[in-house]
Amino acid sequence: MNDELRERVEHEAEKHALLNAVKHDSDADVGAVIGPLMGENPDFREHGDEVPGVVAPVVSRVNELDTEGRQKRLEVVAPDFLAELEADDEGDDHPLPDLPNAEDSTVRMRLAPNPNGPWHLGHGRMPAVIGTYKERYDGWMLCRFDDTDPETKRPDLSAYDAIVDAVEYLGFEPDEVVKASDRMETYYEHARELIELGGAYTCSCPAGEFSDLKNAGEACPHREKSTEQTREEFEAMVDGEYGAGEMVLRVRTDITHKNPALRDWVAFRMVDTPHPRPEADEYRCWPLLDFQSGVDDHLFGITHIIRGIDLQDSAKRQRFLYDYFDWEYPEVVHWGHVQVDAYDVKMSTSTIKERIDEGRLDGWDDPRAPTLASLRRRGIEGEAITAAMVALGTSTSNVDLAMSSVYAANRERIDDDADRAFFVRDGVEKPLHGGPETGEPPVHPDHDDRGVREIPVDEGVLVEPEDLPEEGERVWLKGYGCVRHSGDEFEFVGTDIDVVREEDVSVIHWVPADENRPLTLRTMDGDVAGHAEPGIGSYDPDDVVQFERIGFARIDRQGSDDTVAYFAHP
Repeated sequence: MNDELRERVEHEAEKHALLNAVKHDSDADVGAVIGPLMGENPDFREHGDEVPGVVAPVVSRVNELDTEGRQKRLEVVAPDFLAELEADDEGDDHPLPDLPNAEDSTVRMRLAPNPNGPWHLGHGRMPAVIGTYKERYDGWMLCRFDDTDPETKRPDLSAYDAIVDAVEYLGFEPDEVVKASDRMETYYEHARELIELGGAYTCSCPAGEFSDLKNAGEACPHREKSTEQTREEFEAMVDGEYGAGEMVLRVRTDITHKNPALRDWVAFRMVDTPHPRPEADEYRCWPLLDFQSGVDDHLFGITHIIRGIDLQDSAKRQRFLYDYFDWEYPEVVHWGHVQVDAYDVKMSTSTIKERIDEGRLDGWDDPRAPTLASLRRRGIEGEAITAAMVALGTSTSNVDLAMSSVYAANRERIDDDADRAFFVRDGVEKPLHGGPETGEPPVHPDHDDRGVREIPVDEGVLVEPEDLPEEGERVWLKGYGCVRHSGDEFEFVGTDIDVVREEDVSVIHWVPADENRPLTLRTMDGDVAGHAEPGIGSYDPDDVVQFERIGFARIDRQGSDDTVAYFAHP
């Protein structure tokens, strides 16, 4: 990053840090700053690994100011931001807008996952935002599995528990969990009621033929069937007397409606493929999502729905249903899609599943997979993902999630607890003469009370190739002292830190040549082999450490003489 770009990053970071601090009357949050910073400045993204290191000290400086100082500084660097705050003082403690017509303790919202596979990163936005709203309004949250499509989006039996686990990983717990496939009799009863109200009819038109009629605004010949005939044919559907494509139940809307997608839409269809759940494999007459979801949202008392902007027609279709039943439709918030460009793998359940089946990914938690399971295994806390998702707000435009904002939010949460350690990749061995028998770098630079790591030197060390100085030059082995590259070895020079401060001697990490521990670091770019300091073998799986000058990693497995860790982020 050149000086000009660094100055721009610092300027933009100060604006957003001041906005964040003044808006919420609290210290600025690095994760909340990086999200909008990267979103408004796309050219910063290619420097995503460096930006957090520039932003963090800026945020620290802002947090040192008192409330009045922050407001005065914001008026200087970003008066438009201050004007917006004064014009629209939300009084909230997070960036989400107020829900329409919402009152405390009355808000009821739902997650409606399709359990056709574990969740990718994009799925995490829904529970992050709805869970945050639940907490804000002291509300109620349902997790309803919309699993009434046993063929096209066939449920994965392992996904039910995996999804609930993912919601809890993100920091929330549903108040109730239900499976739509357990509620088939409820949907049938409402279909029967709708038929009696004159709101539905059975149709055996071939799909293409009906589509032509619908697009022309013309009714199909079955639209004027008697209630009795419709009732009989629907019961035959329920009894499984028709095969796939032979009969559907349609909601009678307006066949000349200006939007063809709303004309006499299908409520139930026949599916020959049995449901994978044994409790539901007897059913062949299945509701489509607009009917099933519409009924359930009413029966569970849902007050607010958040759904994608591409599903606007769903709300319009369901309103016909609600009009027949004389129900009040919930408030709806539409938002755009979230996009993540940090992965080579498309953020799609079917694509990820295909890569796994082909052996191109090791599983849903492969570090290369854009999944919540992958981030979790890498040591990224769910609350960090939630913070980054909430910072995106609920815009109807598509939004980009900068992974650097997730990493910044995670760094804030784990840095204080993560012990430091050395890990050398592609180590170059150099004998070392004349110095102490051990190095003693701190366990954590900010916590003297945690002590030091005693690393034996033996008679040699491993350093990374790019850290090897030229012949006759010096380097500072962190926690050990200054050495000079002389011939084919290092010679100990001394422990006067002034050579680093005044003579630009580089500080590098190292491990002993003999008493080290082989370690494989699994990353988004593949496995990296190397050697860690011997103490790394004492950590338990799930412990997170920071490999100095490399980044944070979660210990995944300890073997008898080696370690596997997953790289989280710089």
